[in-house]
Amino acid sequence: MAIAFEHVTYTYQAGTPMAHTAVEDVSFQVPDHGYLAIIGHTGSGKSTLIQQLNALYKPSAGTIHVDDFTVTPETTNAALKPLRQHVGMVFQFPESQLFEETIRQDIAFGPKNFGMSEADANALADEMLTTVGLDASYADRSPFELSGGQMRRVAIAGVLAMKPQVLVLDEPTAGLDPQGRQAMMELFERLHREQGLTIVLVTHQMEDVAQYAEQVAVMREGKLIKFGTPTDVFADPDWLRANQLDVPRAAQFAQQLRQRGLTWDTLPLTADQLADQIAARWPAKGADHV
Repeated sequence: MAIAFEHVTYTYQAGTPMAHTAVEDVSFQVPDHGYLAIIGHTGSGKSTLIQQLNALYKPSAGTIHVDDFTVTPETTNAALKPLRQHVGMVFQFPESQLFEETIRQDIAFGPKNFGMSEADANALADEMLTTVGLDASYADRSPFELSGGQMRRVAIAGVLAMKPQVLVLDEPTAGLDPQGRQAMMELFERLHREQGLTIVLVTHQMEDVAQYAEQVAVMREGKLIKFGTPTDVFADPDWLRANQLDVPRAAQFAQQLRQRGLTWDTLPLTADQLADQIAARWPAKGADHV
């Protein structure tokens, strides 16, 4: 398993009158090279959960395994540097963390901080630019001359320059227009497929969950209330709405067609799945055969 949470709890300001448990007794597993989406209403504990993956928060109780790394409440800070290189974190609006004069310098900052020579770090920065879809002509430009979507790609290139094996994404498409959101999600899917990165995605975009995730964790009030495939999680629209979660648009339409008598092998969650199943039930002679 790439990731395993075993009865993990995290309490802010533990032992004080202000103590607040944000994550409570959470257990789940993600296979090697898996793609997990974490969903839940605002305040459900999603961000606290993922920030334990590279021990920005160490668990108050329980054990976290990330590939060959193990984190417990007793893990010392000195032991965490390799883990933080292994797990790349992309926070909301990562472009706000850009600060160097040129794009190359910004991307190279992390590798140099971990001991890479300046020449090697600069070469790696140019490589990462290509990886995120920007050519080498951008390298000497200021990151603040770019569009919002381009700045986000530069920030992500800086994370990828650390060569992580696990990529954690906290609302990575927030604030992007639909075209930018799609391009960003396709970038992460390509990294997952071509480089074998394990992806952990926090999002409110149910279409992205349905399109890309292999597993889904649903959080509510700090607890894991459902874990399974997208088909498992989206099978009951009433349950989703009761937990203040949206249903993918294709699944909504499929449910409406079900009420009109059309049956499904499995509930289609994406437009492609919906079209494929309708086509399979719609012979060339026409609608009378549906």
